[in-house]
Amino acid sequence: MSSSASTTPISYKDAGVDIDAGDALVERIKPLAKKTMREGVLAGIGGFGALFEVPKRYQEPVLVSGTDGVGTKLKLAFEWNMHDTVGIDLVAMSVNDVLVQGAEPLFFLDYFACGKLDVDTAAAVVGGIARGCELSGCALIGGETAEMPGMYPAGEYDLAGFAVGAVEKSKILTGKTVAAGDVVLGLASAGVHSNGFSLVRKCIERAGDSAPATLDGKPFKQAIMEPTRLYVKNVLAALAQHPIKALAHITGGGLLENIPRVLPEGLAAHLKAGSWPQTELFAWLQKTAGIDDIEMNRTFNNGIGMVVVVPADAAEATAATLRAAGETVYAIGSIAERGDGASVVVA
Repeated sequence: MSSSASTTPISYKDAGVDIDAGDALVERIKPLAKKTMREGVLAGIGGFGALFEVPKRYQEPVLVSGTDGVGTKLKLAFEWNMHDTVGIDLVAMSVNDVLVQGAEPLFFLDYFACGKLDVDTAAAVVGGIARGCELSGCALIGGETAEMPGMYPAGEYDLAGFAVGAVEKSKILTGKTVAAGDVVLGLASAGVHSNGFSLVRKCIERAGDSAPATLDGKPFKQAIMEPTRLYVKNVLAALAQHPIKALAHITGGGLLENIPRVLPEGLAAHLKAGSWPQTELFAWLQKTAGIDDIEMNRTFNNGIGMVVVVPADAAEATAATLRAAGETVYAIGSIAERGDGASVVVA
């Protein structure tokens, strides 16, 4: 004999999934995605799969893919109710990685997962994603919004992003031509970007009420949450004009772990300490955490978000092109034979 409770209908909404909210979000997203459309897009948002045709100007296109998230920076977004820029972080982390191969990002897809969908919050996040795509010239052509009751605490969500780019086979940047004597240029970061936030959060917790009101002329929270800089358009323009040999996106592991990824065996990057300024933000983090310069340079980007390796005779012209496009550029070192030393030396 069944009880009345077992025969009472339970809708999907009763179980915690609101299809109407999901539909409302899609309608909010459509005009944002439309602003990112570019050559190659064959179908808009809403299909089971997104269609994209590689532009015909490519003779031997090689596709380059990248995926990433925003990490624990999201915990501060939840705590401070600052959701409009983490989408830019999401795009930047993937498209900057794709750029390192010399590739032009073509399209992007996002994955937004939460316990209960708040349409306004999700729309703010996706608005940032669309803005990031617009600024880097790639199309937001699809994604997934997953409402999963019980999987995430109230008010929290997770993000993942996926970028696909293209590069001519003959122009892939592998770093194999990097040689002793080449110059290392550093492009300034916008702040912490999206790595090292487990330590950033510990610093905020340690500082408590003694945290500064401003850092580098910005309110404290804005300085901390400043989104990852999108280097795509300016670096692609420089690549078209100058003999750039390698690029390194300075993410988790900082300068010490990321530069070696694009160096041939037997070579090292010798960076000159003090050749780029330490911002108030990074000075505060270092002082609050009580860590040395080595730990700073392998935890954070420490002020340099992208590294560009060029022949010595092209360094000034390359830097001038990047500066004219709006980048802050520093000559931070050179390539040398490694010998028995480390692959990155800061001295």
